[in-house]
Amino acid sequence: MLKKRLIGVITVRNNMAVQSFSYQRYLPVGKAEYLVENLDRWGVDEILLQVTDCGKDGPDLALLNRISKLPISTPVSYCGGIRNEQDAAKVIHAGAERIALDALLHDRPDDVRSISMRIGAQAVILSMPFTIRDGIPLWLDYRTRAAHPVSSALLELMHDRMASEILVTDVDHEGGKGSF
Repeated sequence: MLKKRLIGVITVRNNMAVQSFSYQRYLPVGKAEYLVENLDRWGVDEILLQVTDCGKDGPDLALLNRISKLPISTPVSYCGGIRNEQDAAKVIHAGAERIALDALLHDRPDDVRSISMRIGAQAVILSMPFTIRDGIPLWLDYRTRAAHPVSSALLELMHDRMASEILVTDVDHEGGKGSF
């Protein structure tokens, strides 16, 4: 049965929660910890911490450790810098209930399978920013701004149910005035 859920997404860049505009411009909005506390108080179903600038350094475990010490009851998911199954396990150990994967889907989709086998498919979310060009939906790699059709390797992961959810973001309208 389908159910609507409200997921609060906090985008973090340079250790600051920001509002993103089409993955190109960012407006600082405060400390992630304050936003987490507010979203918990407002009763969202889940909070996704999306760290956009940790890349090759791996996940921001310090941020996740600070968040996990807050007196909140809302489940927290984490996205950012997860390079392999060891990183995924560290993120879960640091307090996230689930992880979202984005760059790894482009770089090494087969590693998603090993992550799913280690932490369970219920704890894996596929984060997929999309754009539409010439009427065709294309999957965007936010790091390079390259957009292309969904790969067969990713379709196979979906078919094999290696993730519990797919988070689709409309890149062209994300953060825009009057957009959701």
